[in-house]
Amino acid sequence: MIIARIIAVAVGYACGLFETGYFYGKKKGVDIRTKGSGNSGATNTLRTFGWKAGLVTCLGDILKTVAAVLAVKLIFGRTYTEDIILLELYAGFGAVLGHNFPFYLKFKGGKGVACTGGMVLAVFPIVAPVSLGLFIATTAVTKYVSLGSILGLISVFVQVVLYGQLGIIAVPAAVRTEFYILTACFTVLGIWQHRANIGRLMNGTENKFESKKK
Repeated sequence: MIIARIIAVAVGYACGLFETGYFYGKKKGVDIRTKGSGNSGATNTLRTFGWKAGLVTCLGDILKTVAAVLAVKLIFGRTYTEDIILLELYAGFGAVLGHNFPFYLKFKGGKGVACTGGMVLAVFPIVAPVSLGLFIATTAVTKYVSLGSILGLISVFVQVVLYGQLGIIAVPAAVRTEFYILTACFTVLGIWQHRANIGRLMNGTENKFESKKK
């Protein structure tokens, strides 16, 4: 199943390469990576171009990850009936890697939060309400999108382990540890991508949430 894992990541990476925010900006004659935080994710797009751009980018990033998961399920669903959930997770991780590190943009993309959200919706949607609720509540109260994103990412991992151990998320015992480790990779990578934000949060200079009204 090693080859299947590699293919799943490759399919995900290919899907993740569609940088919604970057292409939205290019359509307006702007490289989004030269604005604001310098990444092509939904938050920076929203702050730069307004709510419509932010929503389009967020939706696009979610859908490309869902597409990656569905593609891998279509490819391997009949061959690996029991372990397909693990391959779906690999596809989601590949999509995040493609989004964060697109080769054609010199490996400078987004932070992978919306893509991780797409993975959650496609692989274990039961986790979505708490993680999304925590993100929204934290952002609404503190006005820090980065803090909401980090706490949401941590909650994904915690819930997956909890629900996996309780049998609510059906993961074969033979790959359960690998499944948890890979889920942790989403969280660790997401936090790493926010390392500059964490530094600003700690010294009180992080930008609070605001956007252009369009």
